[in-house]
Amino acid sequence: MRSRPVRPILPWLMAGDPFPDVGKAWGAGSDAPGLLAAGGQLDAATLLQAYSRGIFPWFSEGQPILWWSPDPRMVLQVEQFRLHRSMRKTLQTFRRAPVCSVRFDSAFGDVIQACADGRRKGAVGTWILPEMQNAYKVLHARGHAHSVETWINGQLVGGLYCVAIGRAVFGESMFSRQPDASKIALAALVAFCQIHGIPQIDCQQNTAHLASLGAAEMDRAQFLARSAVAQSAPAPAWRFEPLYWQSLLPDTPTSP
Repeated sequence: MRSRPVRPILPWLMAGDPFPDVGKAWGAGSDAPGLLAAGGQLDAATLLQAYSRGIFPWFSEGQPILWWSPDPRMVLQVEQFRLHRSMRKTLQTFRRAPVCSVRFDSAFGDVIQACADGRRKGAVGTWILPEMQNAYKVLHARGHAHSVETWINGQLVGGLYCVAIGRAVFGESMFSRQPDASKIALAALVAFCQIHGIPQIDCQQNTAHLASLGAAEMDRAQFLARSAVAQSAPAPAWRFEPLYWQSLLPDTPTSP
């Protein structure tokens, strides 16, 4: 007879309570590996405390706030980013077109709303609920959440948003309204990270898509140690310059 997954006791947090040690997150033998706690408060201060300790919120409508810290952790080392041949050609075309551009933080609210809308397609609901959006908007206003945006002909066609503490970057969600638009945004983020000495982008959980782009699983303890070093470094200026493409496209001219 097949044994049922173990369901450990889940700590319940009140507003202002500290998070449990991430070593107490549910393990591989449970039915929700990486689940650490429930409850608490979804505000900018709590989010910063969570991310600084390798914890992130993820829950659906009708659920309490759920906090996660998976082990292993999916991480993209920016020097390991795989720029496939077809995507390289797409970026070269995008880079040279005067009607195409990458912008940072010009439409954060639109980006997070588009990510939420995209999650609804083909799925039941989204985890990027209005309360989640509002919390990240406050975090953005405080300089710790950023949007990377793909613009064509004056239209926002794709992008992503992330959390940043110092030089530690934690990816959250992407969306596309045109083919490859979210991949362009991710490539821009990778180029920005390479230019500014940001070594890795947290991708949270393993997916085949992330693996195809060069992300790989990392022991949580190792991830936390590297993240702590990056957090202690001064934050870069979050803006994108066209010359940053040189880190990925060294043969591309710096002007059209």
